[in-house]
Amino acid sequence: MDITRFGPDDAAALQAWVDISNAVQHADAPWEHGTTLLRTEARFRHGWDGEPAVPYLARVDGTVVGGGSLSISEYDNLHLAWFDVMVHPDHRRQGYGSAILSFLEDEARSLGRTSAGIGGWESDATRGFAQRHGYEKKHQAINRRQYLADVDRTELDKRYDEALPYAADYVLERLRLPTPDDQLDEMAEMTSAINDAPTDDLDIEDEVFNAERIKGYEAACEARKERAYRVVARHVPTGQLAGQTVVVVESERPTLGDQHDTSVVGSHRGHRLGLLLKVDMLRWLAEAEPQVEMVDTFNAESNDHMIGVNEALGYRIMGRELAFQKSL
Repeated sequence: MDITRFGPDDAAALQAWVDISNAVQHADAPWEHGTTLLRTEARFRHGWDGEPAVPYLARVDGTVVGGGSLSISEYDNLHLAWFDVMVHPDHRRQGYGSAILSFLEDEARSLGRTSAGIGGWESDATRGFAQRHGYEKKHQAINRRQYLADVDRTELDKRYDEALPYAADYVLERLRLPTPDDQLDEMAEMTSAINDAPTDDLDIEDEVFNAERIKGYEAACEARKERAYRVVARHVPTGQLAGQTVVVVESERPTLGDQHDTSVVGSHRGHRLGLLLKVDMLRWLAEAEPQVEMVDTFNAESNDHMIGVNEALGYRIMGRELAFQKSL
């Protein structure tokens, strides 16, 4: 097997990655929407927030049989590397996934990382692969999807009105990207509230957010040609940002939306801001993006509060994603 690194300017390698990624998704998670060349190029040029993963393709006799990627951060979790391992459904059960994983582990060690994580959709194959290579299950998340045509907006309006008295000291503001430079620090401070989301048994540190990272995230959204919508809650007595929800709409596939961060700062919880933020986001999308048909989200399965909000908003379970970790 020949495992080679490539970059976002290698058009042929990017297309090969798109093809194998979509074949894997079709086999393992047929409800997923798949990826595109634009999104793949942006992923390996910008990452999620300015720290792109390093991608590799695995070939046998010139045929692409699999791929992998290595993700690290220089902001936080300097001990940790995350791997993505995939093998084309036509080439499984031949040891290719094990070879790719071993290669990525060596790459991570060379970077000084001492812990590694992998993930996959819940299945006997996913659990078995992780166990064979010494990875322990540490976390599980649920992928849910909201079909907007099925949303009971009358019921949501009722819930919204019932929640308003609990948030009398707050106002909701609708914001578009990019964030003005003089507001980036404030946005970073609020975004750090996502660290309170459950991480179960993962050996993971809080993420560090600053103005540079917020700009990196917004640049990545722009590179994917996503139209981003952010609703924030502001505490009127102090002027502080208390929480946010962000949804992006794909320009290539404008019927698809993706839920990004939803979080409320700890000192401002208990005012039903999560529900208010997400209902207002639905109202905004109905006005600005009426063609959107569905919105996907992920939550830790142990995040009871946010799951309760999402279920009230009509989200349906699509699949469960498992995360595994081991020491290198």
